[in-house]
Amino acid sequence: MTGLRPVRWRPDHLYMSETPASARLRRAVRAIILADDDRVLLCRFGFPHPAVPAGATVVWAAPGGGIEPGELPLAALRRELHEETGVVIDADPPHVWHQEVAAPGHADGYDGVVNDYFLVRTTRFDPRGALSDDELAAEHITGMRWWRHTDIAEYSGTDLFSPRDIAAPLAALIAGDIPDTPVILGL
Repeated sequence: MTGLRPVRWRPDHLYMSETPASARLRRAVRAIILADDDRVLLCRFGFPHPAVPAGATVVWAAPGGGIEPGELPLAALRRELHEETGVVIDADPPHVWHQEVAAPGHADGYDGVVNDYFLVRTTRFDPRGALSDDELAAEHITGMRWWRHTDIAEYSGTDLFSPRDIAAPLAALIAGDIPDTPVILGL
């Protein structure tokens, strides 16, 4: 995993970075949901959405969302997965990736985002969470798709992925390389 480095993290710790205290970062949790056929479930975020940069219309990203005030990260992950996909997780999944993007305008009302990714292995299912289609649309989620790694790695269309180079760290997870500490990701 060239260019990727681990970071120390505790599941009960909300502030996981060395970013200056003055920065207002939106903290979120996301799940890399890998099915038994090694496909990954990604949500299709449509424009307008803070994760969709100017000139793009769609970003494919892992399901998940913001950590509410007073909420622990794993509780937020369970809530978000139930709402968006219907997945219920009992055991604490491994924390595999950590991403910080400090960029004004990347998240409304914030100076950037912090995404912590957890690996959830499951059998393939039809994603249907507690949120209605209208509620998902209000969060700019316009669809979900099971992606094969090769389809992501070879993709040449106009849609973007978050993180942009999801293919490399995803390949490591599919190969069974579960990091002891989360791997740091870029945009």
